[in-house]
Amino acid sequence: MPRDKAAEQLNEFKKSQTNPDVLTTGHGCPLSDKLNSLTVGPRGPILLQDIQLIDEMAHFDRERIPERVVHAKGAGAFGYFEVTHDISQYTKAKIFSEIGKRTPLAIRFSTVGGESGSADTARDPRGFAVKFYTEEGNWDLVGNNTPIFFIRDPVLFPSFIHTQKRNPATHLKDADMFWDFITLRPGTTHQVSFLFSDRGIPDGYRHMNGYGSHTFKLVNKEGNPVYCKFHYKTDQGIKCLSAERADFLAGSDPDYAIRDLYNAISEGNYPSYTMYIQVMTYEQAEKWEFNPFDLTKVWPHADFPLIPVGRITLDRNAQNYFAEVEQLAFSPANLVPGIEPSPDKMLQGRLFSYNDTHRHRLGANYHQIPVNCPYRARPKNYQRDGPMTVNDNQMCAPNYFPNSFSGPMDCKQFEGPKEKLAGDVMRYNSADEDNFTQVCIFYRNVLNEEERQRLVNNIAGHLVNAQEFLQERAIKNFSQACPEYGAGIRSALNRIKAAQSSNSSAIHAVAASNAKL
Repeated sequence: MPRDKAAEQLNEFKKSQTNPDVLTTGHGCPLSDKLNSLTVGPRGPILLQDIQLIDEMAHFDRERIPERVVHAKGAGAFGYFEVTHDISQYTKAKIFSEIGKRTPLAIRFSTVGGESGSADTARDPRGFAVKFYTEEGNWDLVGNNTPIFFIRDPVLFPSFIHTQKRNPATHLKDADMFWDFITLRPGTTHQVSFLFSDRGIPDGYRHMNGYGSHTFKLVNKEGNPVYCKFHYKTDQGIKCLSAERADFLAGSDPDYAIRDLYNAISEGNYPSYTMYIQVMTYEQAEKWEFNPFDLTKVWPHADFPLIPVGRITLDRNAQNYFAEVEQLAFSPANLVPGIEPSPDKMLQGRLFSYNDTHRHRLGANYHQIPVNCPYRARPKNYQRDGPMTVNDNQMCAPNYFPNSFSGPMDCKQFEGPKEKLAGDVMRYNSADEDNFTQVCIFYRNVLNEEERQRLVNNIAGHLVNAQEFLQERAIKNFSQACPEYGAGIRSALNRIKAAQSSNSSAIHAVAASNAKL
């Protein structure tokens, strides 16, 4: 049976080498013997002067950088973005300046809640993060495979993620933690419905859509702003895994999605995604029926149609996973002229948190790591020094501002449009900003009958592990979205409980019979 491209990677490397390179230490000194430590006699102790051993072990002790708190496991690839439609009426960003223009990019797909060793086929949102290496600096569009999210205020994000992780006492995933938080925050109902639908387990990363999710602001050359949402539609078509198939792959091939992406690119079957935008004017935003910056809601396509922009094509795998994927760092704060933040609360929180976590995980100079370097727009600023400064550290240029010695200057032409803000400063409660209308539209109008049945079965199969009062609270929330939605979950729960009771009775009967024997 022929082996796939991933399995043949080492053989492909061997074919590319004419002769093995000379083995050296980390500082480049050639080594004569890599198999034996330096000892006093054949049975004596190892010497501290064995520089080769110390070099090897000291580096090994430091091989692992901190794991990402979320999106720990993922796959990366490289390619380009090509403009196919003119959107210069909305934005002055040079990446969109002309039809046919290509911009190199890096992409990372990931699961959200699991650790680095978790299965690719878990029921979990998928990260969909793209780094565009533009001539105006790196633009990172950091989203998911869902257009919505569980919460609308970033102050809840650490608690939400904790409920997706492990119980601090048992170190086990805990259904009570999950459903307690979810049912106490009804704003999660829309995303939970998406998560437990068929699209909660995409068939690899090539067969799912991507979304910038947040509302952004676009500004054109005249300084006129509009609000915007970004979408990527898979050109391979949407495919999802059944819960049964996903469970099987979790045991037989937990790296299924990573393998699928790697092999597709290696075989020249390059994945692609078509980019679209939705546009909302400031006037529409002021009058719209719901908060357009609420991340738990979508903008209806009938009112804000998709506008085609371009296409992403992935045509290269990473040559080294750690260097090019594990160290790949994205941030929604990496914006370029013509693309700006909106008042989206979740986006506002992420503008800080992503860069902050990179400084912790990779170091203060993470932008100097080649895969993160804005190499098409050489940075000129007054930041200097710090651990792992590996470039020229801006050489002899002044390191203070203002200065009289030709240091880099700010430029008014990149100033964004003025905005007027007014309001009382307080902690506004956003818990009741219509949590259910769009959930009902999703359940009744987006899903067909078979998909609705799988959705309620999937929810019930997970919810049955939570305590009774949490089950009731969950059913109440889903029923507020659609009465038949809640009723379907209750019915599915009752069937599961009846089956469990029947199985338990059969086990006890067998045990009693064996005891008599």
